[in-house]
Amino acid sequence: MDPGLVLALLIAAGALAVAVIVLRRSQKAPLAGSVPASEMAVLAQRLAESQGQLAGRLDQMAAQQAASQAKLADALQTQERALAKSLDERLAALGQRVQESLGKSATDTTKTLGDLRERLAVIDSAQKTITQLSTEVVALQDILANKQARGAFGEIQLENLVRAALPPDAYVFQAPLGGGRRVDCLLQLPNPPGPIAIDAKFPLESYQALMAAPDEAAKLVQRKALGQAVLIHVRAIRDKYIVPGETAESALMFLPSEAIYAELHANMAEIVQQSYRERVWIVSPTTLMATLNTVRAVLRDAAMREQAHLIQQEVVLLLEDVERLDERVGKLQQHFSQTTEDMRQIRISADKVVKRAGRIEEVELAEEEKPALPPEPPR
Repeated sequence: MDPGLVLALLIAAGALAVAVIVLRRSQKAPLAGSVPASEMAVLAQRLAESQGQLAGRLDQMAAQQAASQAKLADALQTQERALAKSLDERLAALGQRVQESLGKSATDTTKTLGDLRERLAVIDSAQKTITQLSTEVVALQDILANKQARGAFGEIQLENLVRAALPPDAYVFQAPLGGGRRVDCLLQLPNPPGPIAIDAKFPLESYQALMAAPDEAAKLVQRKALGQAVLIHVRAIRDKYIVPGETAESALMFLPSEAIYAELHANMAEIVQQSYRERVWIVSPTTLMATLNTVRAVLRDAAMREQAHLIQQEVVLLLEDVERLDERVGKLQQHFSQTTEDMRQIRISADKVVKRAGRIEEVELAEEEKPALPPEPPR
């Protein structure tokens, strides 16, 4: 409701109430010198008129208020309909956007899950590989912990390298030597230098003790112990596998570990020099492969020298074959030359025959042009 209308109603109601109270008091207790009755009647009449006017105005104001409320209700309904329509449109757009977002999210989620499955598959494969590798490492540690198994490991690695680098007739594994001894591998080289023995040694405990040393002082002690262990193996190879008249004057000591070989050459040069003096050459897998390639070249050169006389004989026979071929080619060339001359003579004879045939034909034509002779009388 309009605030001005409410205020007017309140004022009118208050004035009417005051007038009624004054009128009742004047009727109950008239005082001397008070307002005369005629004036009171006029006042009452005016009050009634005012009350009627007030009632009319109230009715008019109520009608206006009702019309205003009706218009307000129509406007509110129109706004409600527009708001509802706008809200429906926004809800529809929001629903479409939510649906598109959900579809995109579902697609992205599906792609992410696919990528995740592929990565999980890769991780699972890597885990299996790691598990297998761990098992193999444990098995290798078990092998290296046992001296006999470690020796077999070095021999197998030596055998694989030799088989990969040399022909089968260039080596013998577990070759017997004089005195009932056997060497891990004997390279069959011609004299000089003769067969070379290769023995696999693996001083793992001394190297592990060196790696586990807590300080430099302990490392010096363990490095000295490693050098002594290596020299023991070197001297054993010298005494057992360098046999005058049976093997070469030197031998090879195969270390299956590049780390031990590097430690020897980096920090124990005196041990390496001592092995040279003992005529025992220390080799690792890498340097052994280089040595075997050199041996293969030596074997090839030796085979070429052994077959030199056969090669010379074959060269002489080849020269004889070339001379014979040259002689036959010359004869064939003579035949071709004679054939060419015969063809030329035949061509000359053919030309002569053609010319004679032409002259005969001319003679025959001339005879046809002569007058016919009278027939001879019968005899």
